[in-house]
Amino acid sequence: MRRAIAVSALGLGTTSPNPPVGCVILNTAARVVGEGFHRRKGEAHAEGNALVAAGRAARGGTAAVTLEPCNHEGRAPACRGLLIEAGIARVVVALIDPTSRGDGGVAELRRAGVDVEVGVLADEAELVLRPWLTALQRGAPFVTWAYCADTEDRPQVPGLDVRGYDAVFGWDGELREGTPGGHGDTFVLPGELPQGDPETMLRALYSAGVRSLLLHGGHGLGKLCAAAGLVDEVLVHLPGRAPSSLGGELAPDGFRVTAVRRTGGGLLVQARR
Repeated sequence: MRRAIAVSALGLGTTSPNPPVGCVILNTAARVVGEGFHRRKGEAHAEGNALVAAGRAARGGTAAVTLEPCNHEGRAPACRGLLIEAGIARVVVALIDPTSRGDGGVAELRRAGVDVEVGVLADEAELVLRPWLTALQRGAPFVTWAYCADTEDRPQVPGLDVRGYDAVFGWDGELREGTPGGHGDTFVLPGELPQGDPETMLRALYSAGVRSLLLHGGHGLGKLCAAAGLVDEVLVHLPGRAPSSLGGELAPDGFRVTAVRRTGGGLLVQARR
């Protein structure tokens, strides 16, 4: 399952509005014979990609999946059907899909005689799925605010990789796709956004398919969203290498530090509510 979780993260920044999911197939000897992840809407799901990689070695084996296999036909076939047709004997699931149709993929798999276990490493799988799950619950994107905490007021955090976010609102006021063209033709950012009310703006982005949004640099929109309780995560860049040269707050009030790493000539502090 940990391998499936790691593989699922390869879809971050391109799967929305679908979730980033990973799947690993083990053969009857418990050896990995296939793995896959969902890249973008309209393409094969994680289970489909993993089963293609595994081929006939999947029969009688086990599938470890980070999110409940889907139970509906769309642009891609229902994943529970693919697993049953491939002869998978056991499915291990981290999290149940809150958007599952009907009785759910787990119920259908069990009806077909597949042994299913749910809740395996659920907390770890949520590390990748949290933005999607949060956005789904509130009807607005998971918001990360990244800024520099020094007196230079640099426009953006140096060395920050923005490709894991669906959309990036830059210091220059421009809205861009985190990975240009990464979502394919199923994802189009709005040309204009509602002004004034940040919650209305976020809901408009959600309607366009955005599930994770990075507010990169500056303090205007970030402060507005933070004041409205709409920021879920902050990335604060602290310049300098010695403790005496570090300036600014480690994290805003109400946030707890979850990670610290060296980057861009200083430290990058991650904090979440």
